[in-house]
Amino acid sequence: MARVDLDGNTIKPMTICMIGAGGFIGSHLCEKLMTETQHTVLAVDVYNDKIKHLLEPDSLPWNGRIQFHRLNIKNDSRLEGLIKCSDLTINLAAICTPADYNTRPLDTIYSNFIDALPVVKYCSENNKRLIHFSTCEVYGKTIGSFLPKDSPLRQDPAYYILKEDTSPCIFGSVEKQRWSYACAKQLIERLIYAEGAENGLEFTIVRPFNWIGPRMDFIPGIDGPSEGVPRVLACFSNNLLRREPLKLVDGGESQRTFIYIKDAIEAVLLMIENPARASGHIFNVGNPNNEVTVRQLAEMMTQVYSKVSGEEAIESPTIDVSSKEFYGEGYDDSDKRIPDMTIINKQLGWNPKTSLWDLLESTLTYQHRTYAEAIKQAIAKPSAN
Repeated sequence: MARVDLDGNTIKPMTICMIGAGGFIGSHLCEKLMTETQHTVLAVDVYNDKIKHLLEPDSLPWNGRIQFHRLNIKNDSRLEGLIKCSDLTINLAAICTPADYNTRPLDTIYSNFIDALPVVKYCSENNKRLIHFSTCEVYGKTIGSFLPKDSPLRQDPAYYILKEDTSPCIFGSVEKQRWSYACAKQLIERLIYAEGAENGLEFTIVRPFNWIGPRMDFIPGIDGPSEGVPRVLACFSNNLLRREPLKLVDGGESQRTFIYIKDAIEAVLLMIENPARASGHIFNVGNPNNEVTVRQLAEMMTQVYSKVSGEEAIESPTIDVSSKEFYGEGYDDSDKRIPDMTIINKQLGWNPKTSLWDLLESTLTYQHRTYAEAIKQAIAKPSAN
């Protein structure tokens, strides 16, 4: 039976140029497109480890609908050709690991602004639709964070709920290089918006709020650099797998909302297949019901991991570290990130479904199954010598 969009129109198969298809979000989106639609994906990335299962063998039911193109968008003339022969370009490419923002600020700014410029330019010049992935970090700090600690206004949603069309973007000072990422992302958003206004670029901007699930990030020394620092979920997973205390930066007081990758991908598919409703919009994609402090997240992950692994939690499951010690000089943070969901709900009728406990259980089951044995072997090696 033919698939139809939200307005009852038949959805025609399209060709999608997906830049960053080999990453966490890209791999889940490719899976969704292969298993549920007839769209073709030109998968652009420097690595394909996370989508290898979609590319081989030739007997897969979607054989021929996904092609991998190994290229770096920084300096490859083939990119424009791939965008030209696609109906839609989705740009997921970015450096987006907090540990890099103030240790590699130049790379961060170049990756998120300069390297994205040709993608926007090619889409605009060739009249191709663009779905660009930004970040909830563009909001920076909440207005509420500047109020006195005991102010009752801190409880007023107007001071901390983040709305695409009205909330200001408040960053720390220039010395706080942690904001290099958010600032670069905000500037590319403004450029895309301006291309839409001046040159008619058809665009949608996505602001993810902590999307988590299987295949997210890397486990240091196993499928990523041993000295690397991944994002919070993979950091905590790594500690749990190694039976080490979870490090709480500055007491783990920052508040975050987390959303299951499969819920978020449903939202992206609606954007892809409903251009009349999605074009010209910026969408928050998060789950305001799954809000916790980072400390509460650590406690919940410890409980969930005990359940999925069958191992007792260690005696002291968390330790406090300073942000300077953990991330280096120049770190700063946003206090709270709760997305307002009015626009996406009105335009696409989308709401997230999965509870925090369920999404952590799914993710940690995957982490334990994938990494536990490799980590045991890695820990055992030094003592064997």
